[in-house]
Parts: sequence; structure tokens; C-alpha cells
Amino acid sequence: MRHDAASLSAGQMRSEKKRSVHQCTCNTCEAHPRSDTAREHRAINRVFASLDEKNRRRFAGLLALQWGHGGIARAHEVTGLSRPTIHRGRSEVQQAEPAAERARVRTAGAGRRAVEKNIRGC
Repeated sequence: MRHDAASLSAGQMRSEKKRSVHQCTCNTCEAHPRSDTAREHRAINRVFASLDEKNRRRFAGLLALQWGHGGIARAHEVTGLSRPTIHRGRSEVQQAEPAAERARVRTAGAGRRAVEKNIRGC
């Protein structure tokens, strides 16, 4: 059933928006797409498609930590996330998070400004 944008609330539009699964660009996946490594990378990317941005960043950081030396470059190649994002996720995994920030995806004050604040002359 298709809906037009006017009949959907913002929350419904976000829940219906599907995130595409990233295609791994590593040499193993390109040369041997049916290998165990390629299957593992596809599984990682299917999980990534279901996570929000905070958990994607942390999961990529965890993978980079597990893979050791060269882990950030490898996580970048497998997931498509940027290297600074993976580095940030790795540091977030290594340190404890304050209780006040656990429920937040972005830091306080981040994101778009409210529409009311964008209107000039009011």
C-alpha cells in the first residue's frame, strides 16, 4: 500500500524509509563473492542497515578494535562508513558513556534547528 507524503506523519515516513545494504568493496568479496568472508561481510552490512547512526558508528568501532592493526581501514572498506566516524566509534566503545547520554542518538543541541527559529522577522 503506497501513501503520499501529506498523509504520513514524520515518524511514519522515517519508519517506512528503508536503508540500503552497503556492498562490500574488499578484494575478497569482489574476487570470491560466495566465500565465507563475503558472507560474513554481507551479514555485517545487513545488521548495519537496521541500526541507527550511533549504533552503526559503535559497531564499526568494535569491528575495528577486533580486527586490530588496519582495522579502521578494513571496517571502512566493508561497511562504507568514513574513517573518522569509525575512529570516533572505536573511542566511544573504549570509554564509558554517561547515563544522561545513553538514550540520545546525537549529542544535545545537534541536528536541525526548529522551524520556528529559522523564520526571520517573527
